[in-house]
Amino acid sequence: ELLGAILLNTLAITNYRSLQDIVVPLSNLNLVTGPNGSGKSNIYRALRLLAETARGGVISSLAREGGLDSTFWAGPKVISAAMKRGNAAIQGTHDNSRKRLKLGFAGTEFSYAVALGITPPVPYPSAFNLDPEIKREAIWQGELYRPASSLLERKDNLVKIRHARNWNVICQHLPMYESIFTHLADPGQAPEVMALREYIKQWRFYDHFRTDQEAPSRLPQLGSRTLALSHDGADLAAALQTIIEIGDGEGLAKAVDEAFPGATLNVQVTEDGHFSVLFRQQGLLRPLTGKELSDGTLRFLLWVAALLTPRPPALMVINEPETSLHPDLLPALANLIVKASQSTQVWVVSHAPVLINLLQRVEGCNAIRLQKEIGQTLITGQDRLTAPAWNWPT
Repeated sequence: ELLGAILLNTLAITNYRSLQDIVVPLSNLNLVTGPNGSGKSNIYRALRLLAETARGGVISSLAREGGLDSTFWAGPKVISAAMKRGNAAIQGTHDNSRKRLKLGFAGTEFSYAVALGITPPVPYPSAFNLDPEIKREAIWQGELYRPASSLLERKDNLVKIRHARNWNVICQHLPMYESIFTHLADPGQAPEVMALREYIKQWRFYDHFRTDQEAPSRLPQLGSRTLALSHDGADLAAALQTIIEIGDGEGLAKAVDEAFPGATLNVQVTEDGHFSVLFRQQGLLRPLTGKELSDGTLRFLLWVAALLTPRPPALMVINEPETSLHPDLLPALANLIVKASQSTQVWVVSHAPVLINLLQRVEGCNAIRLQKEIGQTLITGQDRLTAPAWNWPT
């Protein structure tokens, strides 16, 4: 267990795309695998939606996905045994008016859940009738939700918080398009909200860095001390220099040499403060600039900068890190991921057999294999007896 940090123990998702109802156990190092179309990207996107809730962007994120209605599970509410055997037609109701998209997690300190629903038509002209509403939020202590363990309850516009054995209403008119995290983050009145908001805001997501010839990471950039690589990798050179100066410079050099034997990495800084990567390979008489690096080399350096961050986040989620990498680079990448998992909780989505095999050998790796059954994402080998316990706030 990571010392002094909140850890996610369980992730729960209901009614999001192929995730009709799924509860995922979590550890320090989590590896999500499965065939194409099994739902790996849906779990990744659901995690991002949870993060956007704390940042105030969940409504706009759902709008970019086509609206809440388009993200709902499109299959029947109940899948019978006859449907699974193919002896009955796939059928059921398809009324989205009362459906809820539910996202939640259980942590070592606090747990949280949110439910979003369709906005009912307002009695006045509005261009926002397709916006979803936040119908329910709850924060509780411990992993399993119980009324007795609940610390904060939000139902529609009303929010109440527990003080000793009593409930105090702290807001009666919370806008349905705003989360408690953006409206009630008062350390005096609601310290649990503040603690969870700051925790979720630390999550980092890395997904398909750009490596085309005009990618920002290839070009000289004005730099400043960079404790965390940006999501697009634009500040790569500054992030690498920060690791060299105040982070694990030795680990950086070791990772580069492991991936490219005999290679060394330097960062050039001009008088006007522009940073650029210089990569020297064995046998070459001059270093290569960012413009000259192959896609795979540049992408590996981006992963080095992300995973050796001097300021580890609460949770790091990396999606298909093997993209554009030669299989020979995957052992070095696996070592970086394992090292990162010693100081932060890591979630890896991958379909590369080499990387999967390397990570699965690590003691304590939580390997989650997904499969599809009648359009529904399931965890291979999980049933009602082996799934983590989870209760949604009613």
